[in-house]
Amino acid sequence: MLSEPLKKVLGPATAKVMAEALGLHTVGDLLHHYPRRYAERGELTALAELPLDEHVTVVAQVADARLHTYNGSRGRGQRLEVTITDGSGRLQLVFFGKGVHKPHKELLPGTRAMFAGKVSLFNRKLQLAHPAYELLRGDGDEAVDSWAGALIPIYPATTKLESWKIAKAVDAVLPRAQDAVDPLPPALREDRGLTDLPDALHKIHRPRVKADIADARERLKWDEAFVLQVALARRRHADTQLPAVPREPVPGGLLDAFDARLPFTLTDGQRAVSKEIFDDLATDHPMHRLLQGEVGSGKTMVALRAMLAVVDAGGQAAMLAPTEVLAQQHHRSITEMMGDLAQGGMLGGAEHATKVVLLTGSMGAAARRQALLDLVTGDAGIVVGTHALIEDKVKFHDLGLVVVDEQHRFGVEQRDALRGKGKQPPHLLVMTATPIPRTVAMTVFGDLETSVLDQLPAGRSPIATHVVPSRDKPHFLARAWERVREEVEGGHQAYVVCPRIGDDEDDTGAGGKSAARKARSAEEPPQDAGADADGKRPPLAVTEVAEQLAKGPLAGLRVEVLHGRMHPDDKDAVMRRFAAGETDVLVATTVIEVGVNVPNATAMVIMDADRFGVSQLHQLRGRVGRGTAPGLCLLVTDMPEATPARQRLAAVAATLDGFELSRIDLEQRREGDVLGQAQSGVRSSLRMLTVIEDEEVIAAARAEATAVVAADPDLERHPELRTALDALLDAEREQYLEKG
Repeated sequence: MLSEPLKKVLGPATAKVMAEALGLHTVGDLLHHYPRRYAERGELTALAELPLDEHVTVVAQVADARLHTYNGSRGRGQRLEVTITDGSGRLQLVFFGKGVHKPHKELLPGTRAMFAGKVSLFNRKLQLAHPAYELLRGDGDEAVDSWAGALIPIYPATTKLESWKIAKAVDAVLPRAQDAVDPLPPALREDRGLTDLPDALHKIHRPRVKADIADARERLKWDEAFVLQVALARRRHADTQLPAVPREPVPGGLLDAFDARLPFTLTDGQRAVSKEIFDDLATDHPMHRLLQGEVGSGKTMVALRAMLAVVDAGGQAAMLAPTEVLAQQHHRSITEMMGDLAQGGMLGGAEHATKVVLLTGSMGAAARRQALLDLVTGDAGIVVGTHALIEDKVKFHDLGLVVVDEQHRFGVEQRDALRGKGKQPPHLLVMTATPIPRTVAMTVFGDLETSVLDQLPAGRSPIATHVVPSRDKPHFLARAWERVREEVEGGHQAYVVCPRIGDDEDDTGAGGKSAARKARSAEEPPQDAGADADGKRPPLAVTEVAEQLAKGPLAGLRVEVLHGRMHPDDKDAVMRRFAAGETDVLVATTVIEVGVNVPNATAMVIMDADRFGVSQLHQLRGRVGRGTAPGLCLLVTDMPEATPARQRLAAVAATLDGFELSRIDLEQRREGDVLGQAQSGVRSSLRMLTVIEDEEVIAAARAEATAVVAADPDLERHPELRTALDALLDAEREQYLEKG
C-alpha cells in the first residue's frame, strides 16, 4: 500500500533522513517526489548558468585533476582541484584534507559522474566544495548504472540527500506503484487518452524514452488538477445547499437615490458586474464571488452599490480592510460619495439615509461604544473596519453582506469569524486589485465565482512609466526630482515610496528593535535576495529620504511622511492634508499601495524599486493618473541592466496591463509563492501542475469535476476518487476549504 511508512521499506535510518530532509514519510510520498529533470547518457549537463548558493546536481566529465600540497596553520595539507566540463563550460571541484584520497583515485580525466553540492564563488569562479559524487560506469549501449537507463532522473535534493540516493530509494518502492489507487474515472481516462496511474508512476521515475516522460507528465498533471477541482466543486455545491436570506434591491430605495446623484455614468463593465452580484444576492443561498480588476477600475463603487442594495433589503453590510489607513480611506470615500445618504438618524440626513460607521482597534472608547451600539441596533447599515470587526463583542442586528478588500492579506480564520456573525451565512464578496490570471483564479479561488472589471472609467489619464538607473546615470535621478518639482509647480502633488520606515536606532525603548521590525513587517516587502550587488546597503528609508529631499532637491516644498508605525490619528491627519492639497510631496511606505485616491497626485517616484514585486509596483503606480492630468511613475534602481531585477522593472515600464503583468509575475515566482501562505490547504498538492502553463488542463479539469460532483455530490460511485480526496484533504486542508 502507498500509505506504508518508508521505514518499513527503506529502514529507519534512511527513512529518518527522507523525513527530515524532504518531508517524505510514506511510500506514496516518495513515489510522488518526481524528478526535476533528466540527464541523457552521452549528453553532459550545461554548467554555464548554474545558480549561485543553490544545491545542484550535474552530470559531467572530468577534464583535469591536480593534487596540491600547502602549508597551513596545522601543518602540511593537501588540496585536490578537479575540473569538470560539458564541452562548452567548466566548473571546478575542490576537496581538502583527508577528503582528497578517494576522489584522487576515482576522479581521473575522462571519468563521467554525477556531482552534487552547493554552488559557491571563489576567485570570481564558480565551484563546488567537497561535492558528493556517484560514478557513472558503462558506455555505449550498456546501462549507465543499475538504477539509471538512457535517461538519468535528477531529483529535487538537499545537502543531506543526494539525487542518486533518492533514485535508489525510489527503486526500492517502485514495485508498490502497482497498488496506486487511480482517482480518475475510467471514462475520463479513456476520453482523454491518459495512461493509468501505476504506469504513469513507472514512466516518470524510470523512462525509457522521452515520450514516456511526456505521457507521465500529462497524466500526473490531470491527477493534481482534477482532484483539486473536485474538492473545490464540492465546496461550491455545498454552498448552494446553505440557507441565506435573499437580499433583492428595493425600487425607490437607497440604491436608486444614490445612483440618481452620481455625477458620472457607470461603465458597461460596472453595470454588468453589478447585475451578476445583484442576481447572486437575490438567491436563497450565500453568494461567494471574487471581484477582481485593474487598478482604478471602480471596484469600490461596485461594492458600495451591492452594500446599498443589501441595506435596502433590510440587512447590514460590512467591509473588511487590511489596514487602518485603508479602512479610514474607504470610510471617507464612501461617506463623501453618499453625502447626506450616509447621515441616517442625523439632522439633515436624506430620506432612506443610513449610518456609515468606522470601527478600528485604535478608536477612542466613546466612539467605539457608539459604533458598537449602532451595529447591534441596526442604525448603521454599513460598517467599514479592520480586524477589529472580528472581535467577539462586535454584534450585528442583521449582517447580510461581507465585503473583503485585498483578501490575500487576511487569514482564513479572520474571514470565517466575520462570516459567522450573521443570523444565517451572509453573502460574501471578495475584492482584489491585483489582477489574477484565469488559471490562478480557478485554482486558488476555485470555490468562488469570478467577476472581472477590466474597463477603466471615463476621464482616467494615461500613466508614463520609466526606469531611472541611479547608479549608472546619477543625472537621471537629479532629473527625476526636477520632474517632481515641475508637477508641483503645475498645481499637482507627488508620492515618493520607500521600502523601509527607518529610525531603527530610535526604537530601543519599549519593545526595542524587534518591535520596530514587527511593526514594519505588515507593510514592507521582503527584500529580494541579492537586491544589491554587494548585498550591504540597506533599503532606503522613508524618514531618511524625506529629510534629504526636504533639505536638498525638494527644498521649499511641503514634504510629509506616512508609514504604518505612526499613530492612527496622525496617519489620518497626514492623509487628510494630502487629499486637501495642503501637502506637496508625501514620502511613504507601501501603506499607500491600495485604496488611496487623491486625483490631484500625478507623480510617483519609487525608490529601490527592484525590491518590490511586479504586482506591488503596478498597485503603487495606480495611485497616480486618477484625475484628468496624465500620471508619471519613475522606478529608481541601483541594479545593473542585465539583472533579472532590471528586466522586471522594464516589464512594468512597458505595459499598464495588470493581467499581462500578473502573468510575468507568475512566471518569475515559485508556484508556492503564487498560491500563497493562506492557501496552504492546496499548496502541497501541486507538484507537477504549473498554473501559468497548464490553463487547458485546469479549465478542462474544472468542467469535468463540476459534472462529476453535480451527478454524484458524495462521490458514492467514485470510491477511488473519494480516497484520493481524503488524502488531499487532511483535517487542516478540509478546514481551509470549509472556511475559504
